[in-house]
Amino acid sequence: MTDKIALTPRTHTTPPAKFSHGVKKGNILQVAGQVGFLPAEEGKPPTPAGPTLREQTLQTLGNVKAILQEGGAGWDDAMMIRVYLTDVAHFAEFNEIYNAYFEEQGLTQPPAARTTVYVGLPAGLLVEIDALAVLG
Repeated sequence: MTDKIALTPRTHTTPPAKFSHGVKKGNILQVAGQVGFLPAEEGKPPTPAGPTLREQTLQTLGNVKAILQEGGAGWDDAMMIRVYLTDVAHFAEFNEIYNAYFEEQGLTQPPAARTTVYVGLPAGLLVEIDALAVLG
């Protein structure tokens, strides 16, 4: 049986509860929901990338990518991406940011499947994203 490996890039803080930022088992890698926090600085609380949807979305995607890379994966390995927005009015702007981001990534495989839902997040956070990847 393959062991489960917890993934925490250097840019990430220890999770605030009993979960892993990412988990890899065999060729399956699950990235936990990530938000737009800037890279961790010792002794400082997590800080959002900025107040705008664009700033937070780009940082969130970067945080998801860091965990994928920590597990030996990349966006081409992503099978499913789940997006959690705090406001339905952000949907069109989010899609513009998302599409431009992935155009710049130079993907060689078809894009991942995606679901978008609307949720409450801690004050000041506008977006959360998780991903499921299959390697190989």
